[in-house]
Amino acid sequence: MSNHDTAYEWKAVALLTLGFGLVGLDRWIIAPMMPAIAADLHLNYAQSGYIIGLLGVSWGVFAMVAGGLSDRFGRKKVLLPAIIGFSLLSGLSGLATGFVGLMLIRLIMGVTEGAFCPTSFATTNDASHPSRRGFNLGLQQSTFPLFGLALGPILATQMLQITSWHWVFVLVAIPGLIVAALLAKVIREPHELGVKGASASHEHAKLSEVFKVRNVPLAMILLLCAMSGIFTLSALTPQYLTDYVKLSPTNMGFVVSAIGFGGFAGQVVLPGLSDLIGRKPTALIGFLGAATFVYLFANTGTSLGLLFFYLFVACFCNFGMLGLITGPIASEAAPRGLVSSTTGLIVGPGEIFGGGVAPAIAGFVAQSYGIQYMLVVALIGLSVGAVATLFLKETAPRRVGVEAVANG
Repeated sequence: MSNHDTAYEWKAVALLTLGFGLVGLDRWIIAPMMPAIAADLHLNYAQSGYIIGLLGVSWGVFAMVAGGLSDRFGRKKVLLPAIIGFSLLSGLSGLATGFVGLMLIRLIMGVTEGAFCPTSFATTNDASHPSRRGFNLGLQQSTFPLFGLALGPILATQMLQITSWHWVFVLVAIPGLIVAALLAKVIREPHELGVKGASASHEHAKLSEVFKVRNVPLAMILLLCAMSGIFTLSALTPQYLTDYVKLSPTNMGFVVSAIGFGGFAGQVVLPGLSDLIGRKPTALIGFLGAATFVYLFANTGTSLGLLFFYLFVACFCNFGMLGLITGPIASEAAPRGLVSSTTGLIVGPGEIFGGGVAPAIAGFVAQSYGIQYMLVVALIGLSVGAVATLFLKETAPRRVGVEAVANG
């Protein structure tokens, strides 16, 4: 990597980090505005859930498709239409006048965000020096919980004081269009960076080779486990805190902000730590840490400080696993020339299950047995993930003693 362009690396990673933060903002800003939206459009709880959940399903399905498209046709040909698309669709959400219209807009929005996800990860991988791959991929993903789950609710609730939810959607669409213009000027294709297997299509490995790599099916399992924790906590913790712990809405909002801030910190720190100590031990630390602190959170009274701290650490570990699995573990498992394809195949099932099925299971458990038992769903997923981690093959360059591993 003696010809590595460090200046390009930091410009590309900075823009892709900002872009993925906008994905998080556009996806999650609807949640704190849902009471206002539901009142205007006469939505019930089930319809509100469908609107949010269906985006995750379409995201997961199209992530599996779009990864292969960017490997075949180029990163920019997928990245740019995707970020322009989800930005415009976010703005278009503000024009919805009923349940069906809003649901269809968000469904299509999931397609564009699903396309952006694996392609952006692969582009970050292309730009990164192997010794910084984990850190860069974690940094890029860290803004998703920061913008979407920490800052988004604050931004939404403040803007609703001066304008309607319709205009909030329109205003948050503008930054994505600006970032799209900058990406068009900055991003280079893999063959321009000398990425192995990118100069000609015949140099790419066959897609069937993906499932012959042990870490690929393992990463799928690990992501399902991590997502079961992330989406269960994100979707149902507010109701758990108000209905079971009996916190006021203001105190609940303070505690729930730990999800976004903890997730941001975890996605910066844990993938970067894995560059130093290895992917496998970091993954084990993450899953065990997340499970431990979810358990402590579930057995805490009304102490706001302890609730915030336990939830912060649980999400620090849980979101850190998300960055580690979909970032360096996925890219280093990829056969030659198939980084985006591999990432999409790993992300897709995790997103479908985590964004759609896991919250539904947790909701059923909460409805049938009590809201407090939704945390058991998260605990089971995280515990299974810790066991599955033991079978990972180590791929971190510093640990395996090579300058680069199979990174496409």
